[in-house]
Amino acid sequence: MTIPDKLTFLGTGDAMGVPRLYCDCEVCMEARTTGINRRYRSSVLVHGSDGEFMIDGGPDFVHQMELLGKRQLRTMLVTHPHFDHIGGLPEWADACRWLGEKGEMYAPQEVLETIQSQFPWLSRHIKMQPCDSGVELAGYQIRTWKVNHGKNGYSYAYRLEKDGYRWVYCSDSINLNEQERQQLYHLDLLVLGTSFYHELAEFHTRSVYDMLEAQELLRQIKPKQTIFTHMSHDVDLRQKYDLMPDITLAETGMTHILS
Repeated sequence: MTIPDKLTFLGTGDAMGVPRLYCDCEVCMEARTTGINRRYRSSVLVHGSDGEFMIDGGPDFVHQMELLGKRQLRTMLVTHPHFDHIGGLPEWADACRWLGEKGEMYAPQEVLETIQSQFPWLSRHIKMQPCDSGVELAGYQIRTWKVNHGKNGYSYAYRLEKDGYRWVYCSDSINLNEQERQQLYHLDLLVLGTSFYHELAEFHTRSVYDMLEAQELLRQIKPKQTIFTHMSHDVDLRQKYDLMPDITLAETGMTHILS
């Protein structure tokens, strides 16, 4: 019997995570106690019988690995070179050094170049591999493309296909044009970043969809299932939001079967 692949949400938070250091709002206070709303910076682990890989390794990387009981990681995909997505790379490289093995990091060439400029010594312990033309990891055929990240510039999304199952990881995007949406059609699952339920900041200052805007996108692309991630302290998992029935809000440690 074949065991299906799993997607584990290691982090579901925005760039600051939850709780925010300075904040005593209800969500941050709850995150400090019972912890339903505790959110590390956004990251997922794809794992199954054909192997495993992580998508993004932010500043909570070590704690996320400890929660998994893992001491080593071989492969990572990176969406873009912002600190909340790459802040853990030096610690990953240090682990590779001590374990005597070289990690493999895949990202589009321009992402790799930025990472190399920020951490010029990283390539001694992690092999930088461009994936602009696609890559196969753990049996998945993976394609990537640039998406609008609003005032924060750009990010990349990943479309993964295996055994007829199609899903996309798109943690940081907003106001996608039709060309950027093309890879979002005919999906079994979309993992999409939504920092707020309804964000009130002026649009030109923003960088990630809110949930109401995301629902408009979903009505056009019609994925079978959607999981929202990259959530700020505006989102309270104890509340019931007015969302479409096939939408789930990611929780720290949550797993989803990829089949």
